[in-house]
Amino acid sequence: MDIAIVFIYFLALIFVGSRSLKVVKGIDSFFVADRGGPFLFIVGSLFATIIGGSSTIGMAGLGYRQGLVGSWWLLVGAIGLFFLGLFLAEKVRGYSLYTLPEILEVQYGPEAKLFASGLIVIAWIGIIAGQIVAAGKILETILKAPPSLLMIITAFVFIFYTLIGGQYSVVRTDTIQGLIIVVAILVSIPLCLGEVGGISLMREALGRDYFSFPVSHGFTWKTLATYLFLVGSTYVVGPDIYSRLFCAKDKKIAKGATMAVALALIPFAFGITIIGMSARVLFPQISPEASFPTMINHVFPIGLNGLVIAALLSAMMSSADTCLLTTSTILSADIVKALLRQDIPEGRLLLLSRFFIVLIGIFSLFLALRLKGVIPSLLLGYTVYTSGVVFPVLLGFYRHRLRLSRGGAILAMVAGGGTALIGKLMGWSLFGLPAGLFGFFLSGVILMIGSRFISFVRNIK
Repeated sequence: MDIAIVFIYFLALIFVGSRSLKVVKGIDSFFVADRGGPFLFIVGSLFATIIGGSSTIGMAGLGYRQGLVGSWWLLVGAIGLFFLGLFLAEKVRGYSLYTLPEILEVQYGPEAKLFASGLIVIAWIGIIAGQIVAAGKILETILKAPPSLLMIITAFVFIFYTLIGGQYSVVRTDTIQGLIIVVAILVSIPLCLGEVGGISLMREALGRDYFSFPVSHGFTWKTLATYLFLVGSTYVVGPDIYSRLFCAKDKKIAKGATMAVALALIPFAFGITIIGMSARVLFPQISPEASFPTMINHVFPIGLNGLVIAALLSAMMSSADTCLLTTSTILSADIVKALLRQDIPEGRLLLLSRFFIVLIGIFSLFLALRLKGVIPSLLLGYTVYTSGVVFPVLLGFYRHRLRLSRGGAILAMVAGGGTALIGKLMGWSLFGLPAGLFGFFLSGVILMIGSRFISFVRNIK
């Protein structure tokens, strides 16, 4: 029955994606769903995009390993998203663009857009791969097949419906997936708590440190700061999230949907963490990222297993499809078009975007087959992205007041992103800060100082 439910779920996604083909009439339809997204569609799609592999498999693993503080992975996202809704969502929607790098073009010029596009493509391929890894771990709970085969199947499904219907497919399938995720997690929490005997018995079994919050013995204020800046800031300035805002019908819907999802994330952050903590009590010998799949296999009744597995697959695929479409749009509209230095006919641009959907999907799949963990791969992608792009975009909304320049923005992206990537790969810690956090703040400092230095030099000339 569980296998049948998952099979029907895959067919339903392909059907919805195929139906969307009829309404795709051009690049506005394919990239931003004709900018006509109502409130419920934007809320559903945004929620499903955020609740991905890191927020289910990964965060349940954090709860298993660290306790209640594991919820910070999603809580910092809620903080960032609330900030975005309160101050910037209406500004973003007001640009009426297709991608986040186009905002940088408005702020600093085409060269800044090109540098940002390159960083985003590199980072987001890793993030798509992380979602594919998570999907493979989920399917492994019910299908006795090699994980590599399961990842290939999952990747084929979301690549196919994204390829067919573009943003219309993504928004519609994400809304359905968001509803399935909500129902499944709300059902899972009491089942898990009932199996371990409630919160009080869980506290006795795990000890006080597992319930310590906001920090614990193994989760320090420095770790929290790393999460807040390197993960939380991707919700303030994120290409996947901005793609949802560009689809909104108007500025008010963009703002309202963003703030509604920010508030909704808070209870789900704690709920998913509790599921991981329950697994620690019942199955203390498993790997952390196996906690949610193990609970599904051993605690949930037959039939409900299939629903929850479908929900977790929804979480992975709804994040992967948005990242896939966003990355392909950036490659075609922001990189190739800029390198050719000429307008590309709309039909050819649409065809090019579809080609990149397949290419990026295949490349991400090959990367996924080499990865071992969900959170490490996602954190690497977030580190490169936030350290290079967040400060230039965020402060770019106030560039005239701050007297920021194109050269300063490019220097900030290269120095911040490059430092974070090299430092992360080499395992460096600079001035007591993790390389990613150091690169993040370095980007902001160089943006401010570099802009003024370049202006000073120009004035001398």
